[in-house]
Amino acid sequence: MTAQPTADPRHAIETVFRIESPRIIAALTRLVRDIGIAEELAQDALVAALEQWPRDGVPDNPGAWLMATARHRAVDLIRRRENYVRKLQEIGRSVETTAPPEEPADPEDIDDDLLRLVFTACHPVLSAEARIALTLRLLGGLTTAEIARAFLVPEPTVAQRIVRAKRTLASRNIAFEVPYGPEREARLGSVLDVIYLIFNEGYAATAGDDWLRPALCEDALRLARILSSLMPKEPEVHALTSLLEFQASRAAARTGPGGEPVLLKDQNRRRWNRMLIARGITALHRAEATAAGAPGPYALQAAIAACHAHAYTYEETDWRSIATLYALLAARAPSPVVELNRAVAVSMAEGPRQGLALVDALAAEPALRDYHLLPSVRGDLLARLGRTAEAREEFLRAADLARNERERELLRRRAAECET
Repeated sequence: MTAQPTADPRHAIETVFRIESPRIIAALTRLVRDIGIAEELAQDALVAALEQWPRDGVPDNPGAWLMATARHRAVDLIRRRENYVRKLQEIGRSVETTAPPEEPADPEDIDDDLLRLVFTACHPVLSAEARIALTLRLLGGLTTAEIARAFLVPEPTVAQRIVRAKRTLASRNIAFEVPYGPEREARLGSVLDVIYLIFNEGYAATAGDDWLRPALCEDALRLARILSSLMPKEPEVHALTSLLEFQASRAAARTGPGGEPVLLKDQNRRRWNRMLIARGITALHRAEATAAGAPGPYALQAAIAACHAHAYTYEETDWRSIATLYALLAARAPSPVVELNRAVAVSMAEGPRQGLALVDALAAEPALRDYHLLPSVRGDLLARLGRTAEAREEFLRAADLARNERERELLRRRAAECET
């Protein structure tokens, strides 16, 4: 395999591994039937890349290189460790040459290892928090710190959830499969939450130098579309797909020429992808047509996103409808973050003073104590009220809490604007 020299091979390794590791882990899990072992093998391939690529150059097909190396490590590991041999005796000797066994023929079968990985990690033997954390770690390639940020919980808590989840799956011999019937329905809520959180990490990265991580958005949207085709009578599946289509439609307008974030009010809406908006509208109609009762959380969020999509300018946005939808969402799925978003909508519909009162009522929420968007929203409302000195302090506090460098720069710039 021909290698190409690169000025920064370590950066290339980190980038490629972040993108490819979910597929590698998923493929290896299908072979070895153990998520923990599969992740070890993927990490071994990363170590090999860190050793060889800086010396030899980045391969033409780095993903294939990592996959091949991981498979070779699987053979070495199985032969070296007797406990692995006992567990994998039927597949260990032929892993290099034998294709994975054929899945049973079934009209509902999903030929997608990534989706199998999601459903396996969302097994009911795990707590809801552990299911989401484990899948984000394996499928999204997120660090424990990034997952903790998404959950608004301490990093050690997330680390413990992941370790215990892998041990539980291994000790219970959980099959690497997509369940059928009632068992699938029981796991669906967690699967939808996982897909949504993966998309959000790609849509607004919690840490690092890049504001967007498109690969995560693409994986999440693809999985949502697969679920929609598989479960045509599930309204929340269509609703999540609708929400992601609407959110993805804005991607090209969310960053400037240098990769800096562009606020919603400043986005060039001509750059919004009208094809994805149309797909979002179609999926939302399917969600509404299949719903038997009150709309679920994803249907409400999709309806909010639709309000933005229907407005050709920021000024045309129907903020009163959005505020009403957020109130319904807060009743359906209570959350301090939902209340913060409702405060923003109220500020646009009724004025910044009303919004500020709602934000100040959230100041004592423990979950928002280190959440950078709380002071960011408060700074925006104070600036709109002409209280620029206070706004500047809030933007600076938000910048100190933010872990994404692009977002930090934006908040510091907004603080500087309050001085003029």
